[in-house]
Amino acid sequence: MRDSQDALLNAVSAAVLAVTRHLSPREVLQVIVRSARELLDARYAALGVPDDDGSFAEFVADGITPEQWAAIGPTPRQHGLLGAMLREGTPVRLGDVRRDPRFDGWPKAHPVLKDFLGVPIHDGDQVLGIIFLANKACGPFTHDDQDVLTLFAAHAAIALTNARLYERGRELTVIEERQRMARELHDAVTQKLFSLRLTAQAARALLATDPERAARELDTVQRMAGEALAELREVIVELRPAELDSHGLVETLRKNVGLLDRLHSATITFEGHFDGDLPAEHEVAVLRVAQEAQHNALRHSGCSSLWVRLRRDRADLVLEVVDDGSGFDGEPTRGLGLESMRDRAAGVGGRLDVISRPGAGTTVRMVVPT
Repeated sequence: MRDSQDALLNAVSAAVLAVTRHLSPREVLQVIVRSARELLDARYAALGVPDDDGSFAEFVADGITPEQWAAIGPTPRQHGLLGAMLREGTPVRLGDVRRDPRFDGWPKAHPVLKDFLGVPIHDGDQVLGIIFLANKACGPFTHDDQDVLTLFAAHAAIALTNARLYERGRELTVIEERQRMARELHDAVTQKLFSLRLTAQAARALLATDPERAARELDTVQRMAGEALAELREVIVELRPAELDSHGLVETLRKNVGLLDRLHSATITFEGHFDGDLPAEHEVAVLRVAQEAQHNALRHSGCSSLWVRLRRDRADLVLEVVDDGSGFDGEPTRGLGLESMRDRAAGVGGRLDVISRPGAGTTVRMVVPT
């Protein structure tokens, strides 16, 4: 008995540690779901986060494939058992969820669920989310299982609250940093451009009466323009997209792909997972190359499908943007931003390859050391 209790406590401790290692709220939600499912040996797990209208603002799942998840359809709203739990905020344990009077079916692609356990994640009186488990390997779920999941949910609440506070702190930091950048643009670049304009006006006025002095003034214009350009580049390099600070690289790519998929007739999908840490400049480079490659494919290739993939390959991070468009033979035409993408890859110690042939689509692959 003592050994089984120690094993259980060790399992809960390991699950809690797995959650608290992450600071992004989205990552915390995903790790909570995966840890809860593994902790109680369930086949399926999900976590719903409420919005201000009594529905689910977010809904993450574990135990199903991305294809199954896409086929299931929209996030559950205010109906059925899950909606009832959202309103009531109390645990629910069922031997067969289909026999509960609140059950009202599920989409055609939804897996068949039987035994069910749902536990709210509380922060005081506020419900931060609800963990749902189904189809325990040696089910049904027991009262002890409910106690274990309740204990885990209490620790998960702390991790989720900390992640949200951390994200809010990062958002404030981003605002402060952008205000600093605006001041630098005004104090350095703007002032230099103003001086450059005055010098150019003086050179113009001297052209007729003193060409030699006008030439010297034009040399000064050239030098000042170069200095202004260099300072502007330094400021631009320091500007980090705000969404990277808020959501991280993987989720930013996912959101970007989702937006483009809604705006374009082509089907655009994202496949990616990366659990390591990248320097800020590496994340910016990967994001910008992904955006440029997607833009090129959608504008020039005539593709019907576009895939954005992010994966780890040993010590490298690999980004691939693949389309099924017209492709090309040899080097791509000018104006596709290829040199810019290669410069971005080289700037972080990586490389960029473009693979294409007529009628067989194009793959843009960026490899970055981690």
